[in-house]
This record gives sequence, C-alpha cells and structure tokens, in this order.
Amino acid sequence: MAENPPAAPRPDIELIRALAAVLDEAGLTEIEIGEGEGRIRIARKPAPAAAAMPAAQAAPHSAPAAGEAEPPAAAGADDASHPGAVISPLVGVVYVAPEPGGPPFVTVGDDIAEGETLFIVEAMKTMNPVRAPRAGRVTRILAENGARVEYGEVLLILE
Repeated sequence: MAENPPAAPRPDIELIRALAAVLDEAGLTEIEIGEGEGRIRIARKPAPAAAAMPAAQAAPHSAPAAGEAEPPAAAGADDASHPGAVISPLVGVVYVAPEPGGPPFVTVGDDIAEGETLFIVEAMKTMNPVRAPRAGRVTRILAENGARVEYGEVLLILE
C-alpha cells in the first residue's frame, strides 16, 4: 500500500491579516517574514502616484521662478484635492535627484511626459521611483530633498 505524502501546513490566516494591516499602516508594497523553515510573503501592486479626481479649476496663480520650490507655508490647504496633485505612494524619505549633489529630476516650469520620474522615495532601503501620472507642467514642488514623507502626502502639482 502506498503512503500518502504529508499534508502541506495550513496558512495562518490571522497572521496574514495582521501582515496585510502592517502593509497598509506603513504604506509598504511588500513584506516577508520567516519562522523556522516557513516563510510568508505578502506583496501588492503599488497604488498609482496620483488619483484622478474631478475638481473645479483653481484660479490661475503666478508660479515661482523656474527651479524654485514653493515654500510649504504657501501651499494651499486643498493641494490633496488638486487634479494635478502627485502624492507619495508610501512612507519614506523623498529625494529630488537621482544622486546626492546631482541635478533634480524636475524643476518648477518643466514640461514633463507621463511616466517620467519625478522623485525617489526610499523605504526600507529600497529606492522607489515616483512617476508622473500624466503629462503636464510642474507648477509647484512641495517636497524637500531628504524630508520624511507620509503615504498620500502631496509632493508636486502638475497643471
């Protein structure tokens, strides 16, 4: 008589739910843990860099001189609802250039193409590019190089 192979261990659903909650709370796209010989890895596709929300057109305003970021105090309270808001897809440290001392990815007044890299957000020693959700002109840069950013925080405004 043939022996049946041992049954695979059942996944710990509560542990998976707890890890998924950590993923959401920390703004991560992937998490993996190991215990003994077993490993659990949870990953998800990152959210788009900006949500397309219908909103009324804002009154035109003068943009800062080319290459200057608007000071955070001048940023409007409704930046998050702006249709051109580019938000941080995760919690981490934002970098405006591909390397220390290098030129920034974008400056105020730049015309950019959809998919162009705007920033890098470092999270858990992983560099995550933040790409333009659509083509447009950079009118405000709200992120400061090396600053900690939260999930959903507005980094830049496109017109």
